[in-house]
Amino acid sequence: MTGMSRETGQALDEAAHISQSIRDILTTPVGSRLMRRTYGSLLPELIDQPANPANRLRLMAAAVMAIIQWEPRVTISNVSLQLAMDGTATIDLTATRRGGQRSGNRLNISVPIQ
Repeated sequence: MTGMSRETGQALDEAAHISQSIRDILTTPVGSRLMRRTYGSLLPELIDQPANPANRLRLMAAAVMAIIQWEPRVTISNVSLQLAMDGTATIDLTATRRGGQRSGNRLNISVPIQ
C-alpha cells in the first residue's frame, strides 16, 4: 500500500495514488487551500478562456508546471489537451516514475477539467 483512495478509503498502489494526486493538483485552484495557498494549478482559471492555440499552450504549460512543483514522484514526458464539442476538456499526460522500486515505469493519466 502506498496511499488511500479519497473516495472509498481503500488502499491504493503507487500508480493509482500518483494518478489521484495529479488529478487533485490539476483540479485545485491556486489560492483555494487555506494552509497551502500556492498548492494547485492555474487550469481552473484558464479553462474558460477561448480555445485558441495560445490558450491551449497556456493550459498545457500550467499543467506541467503544477505537476513539477507538487508531484516529485514523476517526470512528465508528454502532455496534450483534448477539447470536445460539448465543452469538456481533458488533459492527457504521459509520465515516468522517479525513485522507488518501479522507477522508470510509464504512467498514462487522463484528467477531466471542468
